[in-house]
Amino acid sequence: MTRPNLLAGQDLPHQPRQERSIDKRARLKAAGLALFGEKGYEGTSIEDIARRANLAVGGFYLHFRSKRQLLLVLMDELLEKLSQMDLRPKGAADIRAGLRGFLSRALATDLQFLGAYRAWREAALSDVDLAGNEQEIRAWTTARVMMAFTLLQELPGARPQVDVAGLARVMDSFFWNLLAEATRLPERELAQWIDAASHLVYHALFRDEI
Repeated sequence: MTRPNLLAGQDLPHQPRQERSIDKRARLKAAGLALFGEKGYEGTSIEDIARRANLAVGGFYLHFRSKRQLLLVLMDELLEKLSQMDLRPKGAADIRAGLRGFLSRALATDLQFLGAYRAWREAALSDVDLAGNEQEIRAWTTARVMMAFTLLQELPGARPQVDVAGLARVMDSFFWNLLAEATRLPERELAQWIDAASHLVYHALFRDEI
């Protein structure tokens, strides 16, 4: 399933080629990501982003036409990172450890874009187009989770006739909700949630005698 392309039809300014311009664009993205996490979408202005990036406001508009467009760029990068994750199981030697490693890597990727996701959830409440994008994203990530679980079912000891589609929907929703709460959770508690999710998925997919 092809990942949603959040930048289709966005008329983005051309990607910079000079090193200085590339650096400025990267600083704007980093500033936006940090401020979205600190202040949310509505609480962050273009002036705030430019100031955090040590640029004039006019420098912002050389790279993004709006704050919304910057948010779309950040979320699109998150989807690209997720699309690059290898869903194939590493083998049957230690399924529990492999499953936990997969879930940890997925959450670690999400956490890199935590500020963008906080802003995205807020903006999608009042933006019909973003709300539609959100549905596409959820459908895509659920399909990816289902693919990973389907591959796990091919390993020795897997339970037959598991409702993989239903399990994928539950776990995908769980991870997005966990990401939304991540700003309020200490690292130790996040690790405990990953352990719990790994335990749940393992026992849903595999017989206990493995």
